[in-house]
Amino acid sequence: MKTIQFREAIAEAMSEEMRKDESIYLMGEEVAEYNGAYKASKGMLDEFGPKRVIDTPIAELGFAGIGVGSTMTGNRPIIEFMTFNFALVGIDQIINNAAKIRQMSGGQFPCPIVFRGPTASAGQLAATHSQAFESWYANCPGLKVVVPSNPKDAKGLLKAAIRDNDPVIFMESEQMYGDKGEVPEGEFTIPLGVADIRRSGSDVTIVSFGKIIKEADKAADELEKEGISCEIIDLRTVKPLDYKAVVDSVKKTNRLVILEEAWPFGNVATEITYHIQSNAFDYLDAPVIKINTADTPAPYSPVLLEEWLPNASDVVTAVKKVLYK
Repeated sequence: MKTIQFREAIAEAMSEEMRKDESIYLMGEEVAEYNGAYKASKGMLDEFGPKRVIDTPIAELGFAGIGVGSTMTGNRPIIEFMTFNFALVGIDQIINNAAKIRQMSGGQFPCPIVFRGPTASAGQLAATHSQAFESWYANCPGLKVVVPSNPKDAKGLLKAAIRDNDPVIFMESEQMYGDKGEVPEGEFTIPLGVADIRRSGSDVTIVSFGKIIKEADKAADELEKEGISCEIIDLRTVKPLDYKAVVDSVKKTNRLVILEEAWPFGNVATEITYHIQSNAFDYLDAPVIKINTADTPAPYSPVLLEEWLPNASDVVTAVKKVLYK
């Protein structure tokens, strides 16, 4: 094992796959000369050259479309958005083309493309730069949605995403690029659609994904001091979702709290809640609680932002509520 930053894990995953397959290229704003807005493509221009690491104008609709079209001529592009807030400019290409090419061509054209970049809030970036769209993309048939929470998962899942023959939405976080973690030496991948039992426990299941799962970790540490054992499941992949891992855990703990950095209406937590009440209702000893952001655009004020975002204290409160404590 070696210890590297999240951004280094992303760069390693892309570079390793590009060395093996010349049909893979990286395209986006500042990915080449500037080594990436968050330095997640550092050194790649020097190694692969300007034909495979391509800087673009500020034109998400344009370069997303170029990427999608290039899959039909045998390429496997990685399209970087500086944030997924900007992907809204190119969402027509993602939803109406990438997600539908395979079906609308009768299976003649797969669409092996990865759209990657940061999601959700990243401090005081205000309402239009702090949005979580995982559930939006997961709602669309034809797309896979991946949200890693640590460097190891980032590398293993991104390599799997690049090799996948379907379009993958790969969502990161500005606030995780500097995170350090252990990553295996040598070749490895992590299959899409398989959750990680991040922490084993017996009293309550906490499901989360992405950077907000750190708040679940803090809460579990605090609750352990009070004799409460939390099982934490990191979904890793939102679509396809590892329902079995969640159901199996709920059958053991009989209680479920879901932590998600997203608006409260119609999100990933809502889907999981419905699935559990359909498939594990008789195992529940308390209603499911889901924890989300406030139902407003993200505020700029640091005081309001702290109130808007879910935190470890919210998780502790929810866990005690499902335990009737």
